[in-house]
Amino acid sequence: MAKTDIEIAQEAELWPIRKVAEGLGIQEEELECFGKYKAKLSEELLERLQDEPDGKLVLVTAINPTPAGEGKTTTSIGLGQAFGKLGKKAVVALREPSLGPCFGVKGGAAGGGYAQVVPMEDLNLHFTGDFHAITSANNLLAALLDNHIQQGNALQIDTRQIVWKRCEDMNDRVLRNVVVGLGSKMDGVVREDHFVITVASEIMAILCLAEDMKDLKERLSRIIVAYNYAGEPVTAGDLQAVGSMAALLKDAMKPNLVQTLEHTPALVHGGPFANIAHGCNSVRCTRAALKMADYCITEAGFGADLGAEKFFDIKCRMAGLQPDAVVLVATVRALKYNGGVAKADLNQEDLEALKRGIVNLEKHIENVQKYGVPVVVTLNAFATDTEAEIAFVRDFCVARGCEFALSEVWEKGGEGGIALARKVLATLEEKGSHFHVLYEEDLSLEEKVETIAGEIYGAAHVNFTPAATRQMQKLTELGFGRLPVCMAKNQYSLSDNPKMLGRPVGFEITVREVYVSAGAGFVVVLTGDVVTMPGLPKQPAAYRIDVDEKGVITGLF
Repeated sequence: MAKTDIEIAQEAELWPIRKVAEGLGIQEEELECFGKYKAKLSEELLERLQDEPDGKLVLVTAINPTPAGEGKTTTSIGLGQAFGKLGKKAVVALREPSLGPCFGVKGGAAGGGYAQVVPMEDLNLHFTGDFHAITSANNLLAALLDNHIQQGNALQIDTRQIVWKRCEDMNDRVLRNVVVGLGSKMDGVVREDHFVITVASEIMAILCLAEDMKDLKERLSRIIVAYNYAGEPVTAGDLQAVGSMAALLKDAMKPNLVQTLEHTPALVHGGPFANIAHGCNSVRCTRAALKMADYCITEAGFGADLGAEKFFDIKCRMAGLQPDAVVLVATVRALKYNGGVAKADLNQEDLEALKRGIVNLEKHIENVQKYGVPVVVTLNAFATDTEAEIAFVRDFCVARGCEFALSEVWEKGGEGGIALARKVLATLEEKGSHFHVLYEEDLSLEEKVETIAGEIYGAAHVNFTPAATRQMQKLTELGFGRLPVCMAKNQYSLSDNPKMLGRPVGFEITVREVYVSAGAGFVVVLTGDVVTMPGLPKQPAAYRIDVDEKGVITGLF
């Protein structure tokens, strides 16, 4: 019987984190260790690294996710290991997993098979406490807001226009819409309140986009928590909340250093979801990786329509990053699923279904090419893939100007990613990146949404609800019209309907709500039925997780 991911991780021989750091030229005193195998990078180290030249930046993204699995994180880690096999100095830069999916459907986010980041259990469960700090800072602001209202409401906050939400890093659907303040007069003002999952919170986005502590505090001060009776924004700065929030986030600001199964250095920091947030690890994490190594391999969440678009149009725009190449991950199984094959039948060769479903990959290739960045397509190999199916995908990609490589990193680790690594290296050497963002800042919010929906999703029309139109108009009047937009959309389809697989055409996208994350520096656009607080499934992954008397965790994947 094949070993599970957690069994492979638990059998691995880890290097002390100090030894991993030595390979990057990091001194012991520049680390802040969390036990033997985890460490935070000190502010002194991050300051020293600023004088180092940048390496090459490689983004790993994917087609729309399916129940068949794609393996984007696994590919990212395996590619980093393969670079090491080829004698190249590479660092993998990833996001931290959320507890919500870990105990829900998706499971952990440390890679899989022989391409994992370790210690796997620590990474998936609490890690260095960054998400707890973010949750605490978020809810401190909520508490200060309600306390201000209770203590006389000097800022004249309209309790019908409170927009700040509490958060929790768990899928808990009953917290989406709640009533607070019940009880006596001393228990606060009765009002409707809401929770979002921590990874969708503005504090998470701020932490991931902030350059340093000064920038963090400036962003925190701009957070809009409510509007007063005159319709004017009330901010966290107005509530005098910035200093205490920053104190909670002081250590969470520092990127975390761990390792892969083959001891490739991995920086893991921040974790916004890509379907309801901007889906990229922290700017500090990516910048540190670029300074530490010749190659930084990073990822953006879900499909390229979500994660890659936001990586380019939000993160790279704000941080001035210049991606050099993109690896686009697909699987034969996922493409056949997009072609209408049921999950139970994906093990059978079906070239006709593959032909129908590969249009999803085609659209993602076209989308990445619109940003001027060269693309390498990789098939994450499964044992059931046939030579005819692999050859079909290879020929399809080559005909569209993409390099192609088969990836076997789940089964073989770095050795299984050498073909992909060589293709990426050749692309970096032979094909120049001419990166540019999709839209300019001076477009209206409506035009930005329409550009993404039309160019990236392939929508024929965007339907703005009357409420969304009013919200965009108000945000523009308040001076937020030049901000980029962060689209919140289901991840399973290019459309806002998760059942429309492949490459749908002629469809409409419905925008139901628009609000500003002024501290993060973008406008959030909610489409379709997407929610910012997920729920648990009928059979959550939590049912399978346990720990024995010796402290060994089982059932985590």
